[in-house]
Amino acid sequence: MSDRKPSPFPILLNNDVCSLIQAAEDVYQIRFKNRAANAYLVRGKSRTIMIDVGLSSNYPALLECLHHLGCPPEKIDMVVLSHEHLDHIGAAYHFHGRTIIAAHRLAANKIMLRDDFSMLRKMFNEPDVAINIDIWLEEGNLLDLGNFRLNVMYTPGHTSACISLFDQDQGLLFAADTLMPGGVMGGVFGSGSISDYIQSLERLKGLNSKILLSGHGRLSDTPQDDVRIAIQRSHGLLSDTAQLFDPLDARSNFEPIMQSVRDLNKLDDA
Repeated sequence: MSDRKPSPFPILLNNDVCSLIQAAEDVYQIRFKNRAANAYLVRGKSRTIMIDVGLSSNYPALLECLHHLGCPPEKIDMVVLSHEHLDHIGAAYHFHGRTIIAAHRLAANKIMLRDDFSMLRKMFNEPDVAINIDIWLEEGNLLDLGNFRLNVMYTPGHTSACISLFDQDQGLLFAADTLMPGGVMGGVFGSGSISDYIQSLERLKGLNSKILLSGHGRLSDTPQDDVRIAIQRSHGLLSDTAQLFDPLDARSNFEPIMQSVRDLNKLDDA
């Protein structure tokens, strides 16, 4: 029997593909039941945004949830993509031409160049369809929705291009795959770094967050506990990585690199 207390977040719709859950007033989680990431709708007084949109195959279920809330795609002003992985962004092309699509500049570059390896296209078997990014986001940008003010935080680690969004007044932390309930980490992929991951988690630890809205899993009303556990786990992963590389002879390992440097230096003498 689970010791976890009942969820304080009401379920508004539940079907075979997804659940629609209210996280706060005018904030909704669309939680898919396959490998797709969670999508979030934030309905502001002056503009409405979605944060991530899941896989393209889940788009009909996403539409069902949006219509249930009386917010079809044409009423969404912006789609914010947390990073480049297709489980988060696969359905974004459905919003082309009617909705502004935004992502961190590093994610935008990978997405626009159709870097299939970084986007994990084969892992998710997504169609080879271009996704256009209209706005390149940076650390410190502010998304002002009227009754929500979401600060863009650059939080690399899972990949080099991850962002989180934080509403300081309401304590809402949209952390994508940087932090998940129970301190689960999203893993370190491709361009990611465990050291960057730890630094990003330390930044999230310093926030007065009240609700964690993550890329996968349930909503959490204990984000401070979640980030504390994640930091412990990330340091453990860093230690495991060090033990893996300790047996390697650093000099022999780096000799090809040093030889390349010596060869480059010879060019100056030519």
